Amino acid sequence: MNISTSDDAARWRGRGVIARYRAYLPVAETTPVISLGEGGTPLIHSPRLSAAIGRACGVFVKYEGLNPTGSFKDRGMTVAVSKAVERGAKMLICASTGNTSASAAAYAARAGIGCAVVLPAGKIASGKMVQAVAYGARIVTIEGNFDQALEIVRALGQRDDFAIVNSINPDRIGGQKTAAFEIVEELGEAPDFHLLPVGNAGNITAYWAGYEDFCNAGKAKRRPKMIGFQAAGAAPIFRGEIVVRPETVATAIRIGKPASWSQAKRAIADSGGMIDIVSDEEILEAQRWLARGEGIFVEPASAAPIAGLLRAAGAEKVTAHFSAASIPDGSRIVCTVTGHGLKDPEALASAIAAARPVPPNETAVLRALDTARS
Repeated sequence: MNISTSDDAARWRGRGVIARYRAYLPVAETTPVISLGEGGTPLIHSPRLSAAIGRACGVFVKYEGLNPTGSFKDRGMTVAVSKAVERGAKMLICASTGNTSASAAAYAARAGIGCAVVLPAGKIASGKMVQAVAYGARIVTIEGNFDQALEIVRALGQRDDFAIVNSINPDRIGGQKTAAFEIVEELGEAPDFHLLPVGNAGNITAYWAGYEDFCNAGKAKRRPKMIGFQAAGAAPIFRGEIVVRPETVATAIRIGKPASWSQAKRAIADSGGMIDIVSDEEILEAQRWLARGEGIFVEPASAAPIAGLLRAAGAEKVTAHFSAASIPDGSRIVCTVTGHGLKDPEALASAIAAARPVPPNETAVLRALDTARS
């Protein structure tokens, strides 16, 4: 694989995406930069996924779980909060399935301003809820879903005392597109395919904007086909209709009315890509497979594109779903995994609960290991 050996990424590590990509972002020299050193996440070659696809294809995993609060949201939040502070904001507000609340609360704390988050009761992974609490956010849970929470936030955002930092804020999209810049710089060119999970659809919109920017600037000669994956129980774009009661184990993409729906459809159409679905069973299997096969632990929503790629690798012919037959020989494929596995560990917690202690001696430990192998 011809991966760039430039030390450019190391030079910028820890300085944040505004410092590195200021010329491509909606900031001025006078904009106060609120940063936690986000960006610069690893693009990891996946030999087993590459072998599964075959035909000399190379698969890379963009591991966004290594951002400061454990998800890709930090890229957009640094820009959104910097611009909010520039405009004099004293209180951020967001609706969230978890990751946005964690990121908004952290960047608000960094800026020294308040943060209010509106969450659907009982629908947020504990790892994300704990983060929002730790960073000092004011949390309100509603008896409803994310889409209803966002409607409330939109209304409150009309007031002078709140600055919305959901992806309906274009500054968020501006920051998130920097991941596409990093991929092009590391590979030396845009990939042939880019796979990622789709919930509120801001990220697929942002990546496409990033590839467009670098093509227009002459830093890339091509754009990838954008392939988005929704959970089968929360697939409004795939089905072409609002899902009133979205349900999926992948909490980060449990959204029935994406805010960036039209922009995502445009990105998919312009790139010649597609939206596909994967089941919860496929998502959880892909989460385990990626952890055990490549050593990369991600939250369930992040495993959606991995699930789609694994299914494509096993398909013997072109189907209604994304399939290996549609991937030319020698293709480069990037899969974005959006959040760290510790964000949403509940699905794997049963294995810990099932473990039983054994006597403290070598024989008992060996017997337990033999049982575990069988």
